[in-house]
Amino acid sequence: MTQPTISAVRIQAPLKTVFHALTDPAEMRVWFAEHAEVDLPNRYDFWGRHTLEGDAPHQRVLEASDDLIKFAWTLDGTETTTEIRLAETDGETRVSVTQSHFDRELLFSGSTSPLVALETFWALALGNLADHVEGRKLGPKVDYTAKVGEFSARLDIAAPADRVRTALTDSEQATSWFGYPIGIEPEVGGRFAMGGLEAAGDHAARFVSIDDTSATIDWGGMVTSWELEGSGGHTTLTFVTSGFDAAQPPYAAWGGWLSGLVELRRYLEQPNWRSVFVQN
Repeated sequence: MTQPTISAVRIQAPLKTVFHALTDPAEMRVWFAEHAEVDLPNRYDFWGRHTLEGDAPHQRVLEASDDLIKFAWTLDGTETTTEIRLAETDGETRVSVTQSHFDRELLFSGSTSPLVALETFWALALGNLADHVEGRKLGPKVDYTAKVGEFSARLDIAAPADRVRTALTDSEQATSWFGYPIGIEPEVGGRFAMGGLEAAGDHAARFVSIDDTSATIDWGGMVTSWELEGSGGHTTLTFVTSGFDAAQPPYAAWGGWLSGLVELRRYLEQPNWRSVFVQN
């Protein structure tokens, strides 16, 4: 049975350069994991705060070549299979991850299994890999050990605050950089709908507050908010998610927001922006 591709990126670098970043432990500790030890074809270990169930390495190499790393990864007592494949065309390298035991229905099941977070884990990791290889600043990572009632992140964006605000509140722009339909009614009481306004109907999140530099959105318990501080054509974006059970933080959702927000920064900073993510 073919495993689904759950994330893929395009990187402006030769395959050999990208493969080195994927397999050199020192580089992996910059863009990927708190700890990494690699000795292919025998070992491909990563663990630590930024890894799902990262108390210790839980990987076992199954296959490795110059354009493939395939390994077993035990999560929630289940041995999953991860395949990282590279392909180069005209100096651009595509990196795709296939992952067994991931089902998007898990996202809506209420499950607290780490398997739920696999898609956003890899999306954030591959986005950071692209930025690392292409020489851009890295975004924040998820701390999967954090048992807190609030997540927050700050991004410095080389764009004025009004441009950042528009990208955050215009449905068409948000859909572009997030890579998924988003319907937005930027007013108090207005809807914010993943999947679009028509699909969400009355079940969309609602703006509790919104002005030129901040907004708060209520998802029916969980709350997201952002604040902008602009100066000299640059903007600091502070993004917060709160209102959840500290014993069961929404790691999957937070990873999705972080990967989206770093793509927002690329969208605003790159004159000829093209998403690093390849739609499957």
